[in-house]
Amino acid sequence: MVDVSGSSGGGAVRAFWGRLGLPGLVDVHTHFMPERVLDKVWEYFDSAGELVGGVEWPITYREEEAERVRLLREEFGVLAFTSMIYPHKARMAEWLNGWSTGFAGRTPGCLHTSTFFAEPGAAGYVRDALDSGARVFKSHVQVGSYDPGDPLLDPVWGLLAEAGVPVVIHCGSGPAAGKYTGPGPVGRVLARHPRLRLIVAHMGMPEYADFLGLADTYGSVMLDTTMAFTDFSERTAPFPVSERGRLMDLGERILFGSDFPNIPYPYLHQLEALERLGLGDEWLRAVCYGNGARLFGLAGRTLPGPDPLPG
Repeated sequence: MVDVSGSSGGGAVRAFWGRLGLPGLVDVHTHFMPERVLDKVWEYFDSAGELVGGVEWPITYREEEAERVRLLREEFGVLAFTSMIYPHKARMAEWLNGWSTGFAGRTPGCLHTSTFFAEPGAAGYVRDALDSGARVFKSHVQVGSYDPGDPLLDPVWGLLAEAGVPVVIHCGSGPAAGKYTGPGPVGRVLARHPRLRLIVAHMGMPEYADFLGLADTYGSVMLDTTMAFTDFSERTAPFPVSERGRLMDLGERILFGSDFPNIPYPYLHQLEALERLGLGDEWLRAVCYGNGARLFGLAGRTLPGPDPLPG
């Protein structure tokens, strides 16, 4: 149980975005799942399994679902967030999508999230998800251990590119490499679908430079900050100081993400880690709110600026 009344709680988070003159935060990388699925995920983190790099990973926000939603919305002031679901095997994604549709319907502020797996029928249930109002998808190449270039997924990528719906994709090789992680497999997908709106999770950790390069090449590629630059990640996968200038150059395509609740430190620390990069308040405003507000067309956005993505 986290004490949100202290300096690492909601008051400090609100003070952070309040100082920047923001109405709140947009967090594109948060996890809400069916209870029994999340329990399994937490058990895996507790075991320091291979997929989390074999490191100790205490879950900071091990709360009931309603309390986790309250923390995000009421304590932290997160205006929009996701329910990043992902399958680790076939015949699981469609069921998860059904759950997430219900969760988004009953949870103010949640962006309707869906997912998929490299399996027959994926294009059909992805089309159904789009028809039901999905606004963002999750692809977990590391956990799912599938090739994003699998022919079974080619119609999926085509549908998503045509719809302009973004996909948060864990395709970097952190915290542990997988058979299909790294810039190569996803780069081949982008070569076939250059207008695909991919949000590279964790800044592509640890292949930061390579994924920044993909963003340079493809104007529809974005990156989320999830766990990047934090003390926890800097110990094993430090972001190269030489690449900080590229963070500024691509500032309109970097989105705030936290990995809440599955983080081994307080929520505030991700924001502090971004601030200490020293890229300035304008950059922080765009990353923490403006870019996400424009991407998802959120009502009441206050920051000016053009849509950084092709229409």
